[in-house]
Order: sequence, then C-alpha cells, then structure tokens
Amino acid sequence: MLTDLVIRNFAIIDNLHVSFRPGLNVLTGETGAGKSIIIDAVNLILGGRASAGMIRTGEEEAVVECMFDVAGDDVIRAGLTEAGVDTEGELLVKRTVSRSGKNRVFMNGGMATTSLLTALAPLLVNIYGQHESQTLLKPENHLRLLDGFGGLAPLRERYRGLHDEYRKNLEDLRRLDEGEREASRRLDLLVFQSREIGDADPRQGEDAELEEERLRLLHREKLIRASRGAYEALYGGDGAILGCLRDIVDEVSDAGEVDAALNPFAARLNEAYLVLEDAALSLRDYGNRIEDDPSRQQEVDDRLDLIRKLKRKYGATIEEVLAFKAGIDRELETLTHREERRGELEECLRELESGLRETGSELSLARREATGRLEKAMERELAELAMKNARLQVLLSPHDEPRPHGLERVEFLFSPNPGESPKPMARIASGGELSRLMLALKQIHPESDVPTLVFDEVDSGIGGAVSAMVGRKLKRVARTQQVLCITHLPQVAAFADHHYRVTKVTDRGRTRTRLELLEGDVRVAEMARMLGGAKITEKTLEHAREMIEDGILEES
Repeated sequence: MLTDLVIRNFAIIDNLHVSFRPGLNVLTGETGAGKSIIIDAVNLILGGRASAGMIRTGEEEAVVECMFDVAGDDVIRAGLTEAGVDTEGELLVKRTVSRSGKNRVFMNGGMATTSLLTALAPLLVNIYGQHESQTLLKPENHLRLLDGFGGLAPLRERYRGLHDEYRKNLEDLRRLDEGEREASRRLDLLVFQSREIGDADPRQGEDAELEEERLRLLHREKLIRASRGAYEALYGGDGAILGCLRDIVDEVSDAGEVDAALNPFAARLNEAYLVLEDAALSLRDYGNRIEDDPSRQQEVDDRLDLIRKLKRKYGATIEEVLAFKAGIDRELETLTHREERRGELEECLRELESGLRETGSELSLARREATGRLEKAMERELAELAMKNARLQVLLSPHDEPRPHGLERVEFLFSPNPGESPKPMARIASGGELSRLMLALKQIHPESDVPTLVFDEVDSGIGGAVSAMVGRKLKRVARTQQVLCITHLPQVAAFADHHYRVTKVTDRGRTRTRLELLEGDVRVAEMARMLGGAKITEKTLEHAREMIEDGILEES
C-alpha cells in the first residue's frame, strides 16, 4: 500500500508531501491545478520515462519519493529479497531527474536500476488511465485476468507443471541427439583408453619397485662380485673367516671345561659364527639369483617404459592412471546405455504429451466457457458505467504447439460504439475507457495481488446517476485494495474515505501546487464547489452534506 508521497521541483510542484490511507482516496480540484501531475510523479516512481522537461523551472533536479507498506505482501518481499533489497516491512523508492542527465533510482537507501524498478512496479501499483504502461494494454495480462475470473489458476498450474516436465525431457532428448555423433567418437576413444590401461594392468607402487630392481640390474657385476667375494672370504675359500672362527670357538669351549668363566665367551663366539654362516649362505644365494637371470634388465626397462607412457597420457602417478580408468569406465557404462536412455525419454515424452494435450484441452474448454461469462458480465457492468453500447470480446487464438500457459493466446478486444468491429485496446481505448473497463473487471473479479490501484479519468464523459454508480463501484473495490482516484464529479467524490484537494497558487510570481486532506466543513465546501461552481449557496452546501452522508451510508 502507498502510504506517503513526496514530490520536489516536479513540474509546477515545488514541495509536496501527502500521506495516503487505506480505502478510497479521492483527489479533486479545478482543471489545471495539477492533479494529473501527481499521477505523472507516481508513474515516474513506477519506472516511467524521465526527462529534463519534468524539472521545475529554475531548478536543477526533481525528486519523487514513495513509501510503501509491504509488511503483509509475501510476493513483493520475496521479489525485493531476490533483488538484494533489504526490507523489514517498508519500501522507500526514490527517483531523481537531473538536467545533467544523471538520473538515479534508490530503494531503501541503496542504489537500484530502472529495470529493477520497472520489474517490481506491477507488484506495487497499477495505474488505469492515460498512461501507456497499463495492465489492459498488454495482451500478456489478459490471459491472467481471464483465468482469474474463471477460477482457473489451479488447472493452469497443473498444466504448467506438465509443460515444464515435458520441456525438460524434450531438452534431454535434444542433447542426447546432438551428442550422438560426438558420443560415437568419444566411445571409440574411451574403449581404446580403457583397454590400453587394462592390458597394461599397472598396480600401485609397481613403478617404485621396478626402479629399485633396475638399479640393481645395472650394477649386477658389482653386486655379484661383492656377494661372492664376501661368501668366499667368510665360508668357501681357503683360510675362510668362518673356518678360523670355528677353530676359535672350539678352543675357547675346550678351555671352558677348565674354567667355567670362559663359557659365556664361547657361547657368544658360537652365536657370531652362526650369524656369519647364515649371512655367507644368503650372500651366495643372492649372487646366484642375479647370475641366473641376465635378461631381466630388458624386461624391467620395457615395463618401466610402458608405465611412463601411461603416466604421460593419463596421470602423474599410477594411482591417477587407475583413477582415470575408473572414470572412463563409468562414462563407458553411460554411453553404452544411450539407446536405453533414449527409449526411456521417448516413452516419458509420449506419456507427458498425452497428459499435456488432455489437460490443455480441459483448460481450453474452461477458458471458452469463462470467456462467454466474462463478456456478458462486462456488458452489464459497462452499461452501468455509461458505456451501454461498448463491447468487450475475448479472442482465443490457438498456438501451433503447447506453450507454458496453455494451448491458446488470449487477447481482449474492445468496441466502444455499435457497428465498430472490436480492436486491440492499445489501438482504440481512451484513458477514461480503460479506467472504466478496469473498474468493471474489478467488480466482476475483485481479487488482485496488486495492493494499490490508481484510476485517472474514470469519470470522463459521464455524469448524473452513472457517476454515482462509478463512485459506488470504486468504493467496493476499495474494500480490499487501496484506491486512488482523480475525479471532477462530486457524485464520485462523495464516496471517498479520504478526500484530498489539489490547488494551484501563485506566490511572488511563481506557481505551485498544493495538496491537502479535507475534513468536516472544508470537505463540504469543496463538494459544493464541484456542484455549483463559483457560486456556492446554502442550498448547495446542504446538497453536498447530503451526498457525503449518502456516501458514508453506502459503505454500511
């Protein structure tokens, strides 16, 4: 809901601050006082086009600010949160227009873009009248209005869910088809890579073991010489160390029979003998193994070359090579089941398309039924608003294929006079006609998610009892939404919950616009002015009081 409007240096308005309230807010005043300028300022806040011509003469910048109470509107707050605008229930929108061209938008004190403002504006306020950016002028809104009138939102959402799922599966199938040729090439490559690694069958740590073995083989003669020389010196040759040590062990053992103190030494010498004997025999076996397999060096070199090749192609280590193979094996599994996946998608698409057509036909039938009811209801409402011969026609045009919102396009056509064929509203409806068309729609379908409605020129070309009917209808709409209405008719103003007067004054050679809330006798006087013009009599004042009282009684 719009709670406050501040305008500075905009057209003939120098400084204006007004607080609006829930219900029906009516703005009256003499022609040229600046009522439409106030609507222009609000339209600027809603993303309307800015120009230097809007700036008050002699000033460098015009400023318009609007405060909105959005505490109870989850849709608006969600949109603000998504856009990164912090709010705790209030939204302050400020727009500046500068002669230098540096126009700016602020939301709750932070910089914002005009595109963001334009996107959020339809959630905040709808203006029905002379401005071009109106709900009824945009055919994309007509389908929503028709479905709202017919109570078709749940059916449309069910259809939308099927359509979204259908499009997703269709896109999956498209990607599958587009990747078919590439997948074939990819499959050949993956098979080769998996086979190359699999045939090599590397194992973790194998390369380190082979490098150690290769080093041994490179120095085989040295190792053989060392191992055999040690064996001969310890055990096999003349004067071998173990032979001498055996003699020492025997001699000390014999002496131990004389002096038991030598027995521990004999035991330790025997242990040393056994250890050396084991080492000598192991050295002999080690030397024999190297000597017995002279071709092993080539085998090791070949294996290391193969592992290095795999690591150059598939990973820095054997672990990474094995991980790469595991990954391509998983991809191979997926690619080899492409036809199976294709079959599943095609079957799912057939089922979804059948359900989509069935639900779409159900929605189309419901829309055609709602169309007839809407046209008849609008005919009755427009007749009460002095548009007896006007006709609203709802045109349903089938799409070539299912679309997100149904099988057809919806557009409202309008004929203001008998004998004229209905045409798109943007081409034929005037500002006043648009206002009354929207007012009629609000009567037959009052629910709306827009908290504030502004009606400009709604009383254009009407008077008498019809104008009272307009006021009555505005009052009904204002029971669920905040309504701002500019009017020249006292029969409309009489139904106001809050009556504001716009006046134009001249001070020190400058003209400016003022806006004030009227209550009590001041409001009666304004109503009398609207009834009697410049000459106001006691009878006119009494008539004004009666109209205001009747407007109050109407609410009850």
